[in-house]
Amino acid sequence: MKTKIALLLLIPTVGFSQIKILDEIKKAVPSKTTSTGLGSLSNVDISQGLKEALNKGIEKQVTKLTAVDGFYKNEMVKILLPEELQKVDKTLRKMGMSSLADKGILMLNRAAEDAVKESTPIFIDAVKNMSFTDAKNILMGNENAATSYLQTETTNPLYAKFNPVIQNSFAKVGADKVWANIIKKYNSLPLVTKVNPDLTDYTTNKALEGVFKMIAVEEKDIRTNLNARSTDLLKKVFAKQDKK
Repeated sequence: MKTKIALLLLIPTVGFSQIKILDEIKKAVPSKTTSTGLGSLSNVDISQGLKEALNKGIEKQVTKLTAVDGFYKNEMVKILLPEELQKVDKTLRKMGMSSLADKGILMLNRAAEDAVKESTPIFIDAVKNMSFTDAKNILMGNENAATSYLQTETTNPLYAKFNPVIQNSFAKVGADKVWANIIKKYNSLPLVTKVNPDLTDYTTNKALEGVFKMIAVEEKDIRTNLNARSTDLLKKVFAKQDKK
């Protein structure tokens, strides 16, 4: 009899213990019905929607930049000469060396196109690591909030990846020699201020600028153009943003 009573007393204890564990799991892992302060949208919906939008922007816009002429024939991101070298460009053209100046600009853009191929894994990691709080802030933020998030999270690792690729690209296509020749010719002219720019650093920063500019284009499109929301999840998530 005593054994039966002991077992009966044990049963509710186990039950309460299991309930407590389940409660802790629910707190640790937000469910699809977790309240967000955004109506019927859950944390999971918002997070997945924002990640889908960012991945869409990366796939659509960044991939364009890796193609031949992705930078060179895109006026939004085409890399022109730094201010220090614009006088070099004008001087060379006046002296009938336009083709040399054009070749130098083309090579800056080719190097950027090569470098951007290294960006996708870094972007994917940044998107994957986005928190629920990040996602909510981005959704209700300004028209380039997602781009700004990526910029903050990826600029340093992207620079570290891009810089050596651009340096190698310059060497591969002979851009280092072309630019050494351009600068040598200019510096040998009488009455000019000699120049010695770091074109690898300049091109790296311009490549980064171009990448984020194109992601911002896609983000703005998804935020303002209903037709750009190509999935049910995107429509559902960004409909909340429309009402803010």
